[in-house]
Amino acid sequence: MKLLIKGGRVINPGKDFDAVSDVLVENGKIVAIGENLEASDTKVIDAKGKVVAPGFIDMHTHLREPGQEAKEDFASGSKAAAAGGFTTVATMPNTKPVVDNAILVNGLKQRAQDEGVVHIEVIGALTKGQEGKELAEVGDMAQAGAVAFSDDGHFDNNCKLMLNAFDYLRTFDKAIMSHAEETSLVAEGVMNEGHRSAMLGMKGRPTVAEDIAVMREILLAEYADAWVHISHISSKNAIDMVRQAKKRGVRVTAEVTPHHLTMTDEMVDPTDSSTKVNPPLRGQADVNAALEGLKDGTIDIIATDHSPHAQEEKDREYKFAPSGFPGLETALGVLLTDLYHKDLISLNELVAKMSYMPGKLFFDGKRGILEENAMADITIFDPELEWTVEKEKFYTNGSHSPFVGRTLKGKAVMTIVEGNIVMDNGEIIA
Repeated sequence: MKLLIKGGRVINPGKDFDAVSDVLVENGKIVAIGENLEASDTKVIDAKGKVVAPGFIDMHTHLREPGQEAKEDFASGSKAAAAGGFTTVATMPNTKPVVDNAILVNGLKQRAQDEGVVHIEVIGALTKGQEGKELAEVGDMAQAGAVAFSDDGHFDNNCKLMLNAFDYLRTFDKAIMSHAEETSLVAEGVMNEGHRSAMLGMKGRPTVAEDIAVMREILLAEYADAWVHISHISSKNAIDMVRQAKKRGVRVTAEVTPHHLTMTDEMVDPTDSSTKVNPPLRGQADVNAALEGLKDGTIDIIATDHSPHAQEEKDREYKFAPSGFPGLETALGVLLTDLYHKDLISLNELVAKMSYMPGKLFFDGKRGILEENAMADITIFDPELEWTVEKEKFYTNGSHSPFVGRTLKGKAVMTIVEGNIVMDNGEIIA
């Protein structure tokens, strides 16, 4: 397909480019960026008043294959991604069975090609069965195409095992993505430990559990000269630990979710389990620290932690409901509404954290860019478009979101994957 995107505000953080320009796409690649471009036999897309950005990349999603397709599958999850403006998503391995061998990685990569409307990358489990007892076949999985390794949903307490993992994965230049919460301190906790949990009479998960776990990961990575990536960071102290470690030259990166940037534990309603997440929604000081860390480079990327569940699972008492909610379709709108439109972050900063930086870290800079000869993964969004979040219009199988019913300002209006339009004005057309 030949496309000519006309008159949009083109933002390419990798080249420090921000200007009204045209983008010409042919045979799945960008062939020109400039003013007043013309081409024959081309589909013209009017992007005036809209932002043309590198395709968004989400390095933390739960697409639930294999074995949990009632919650989500590659077809529904990738459609949700496209609806939200994401052209690449990476799926976590805490499935049934756990993705802990190369056979499963290869199988899922084939499924991704067959079923996905966006690029779906596979993250392998760090330990067999995610039990924290024995390293999984990480070398074989790396060679099969796993982009990173994680026991997400679990914190591996065995320091010797983790040091061995860091030593081994250093040779493959792959990150360990750590779910950093010290297990004994969060047992049975359902929300952030603090004034709100005390008022509600609900058992808390203290920030110190995250702080201890993050510091351990930093120390091990520093000792092994390896790469650790802190998933869904949420604690003020943990963010500062990452900041100080980076200054020492430790190879530590971090991600933050839209909900940890925009919501606090004051929003927890014990009658609505949609706000139950791990790590939990924190206090305002932690939210402020997360935004500061995002802006000063301590936190490298934004990731959704898209975690859909079946309706009957979430429709339970708060303490019994599973943690997580779908986030692919609401992420951009929430971030634009609560950060950009409140002058807390610029469009350039937001685009960098959602496209260029994850592309630089995990894909050698070959994704998350808009330049000649680059793959034509492109997100077009309207930062002024107002819309109301309706679960009936979700493409994801999950329906429990704390953003349902909210009117947001800003939305992806077109998603282009390898030069093919897969979403146009909210409709999946792939």
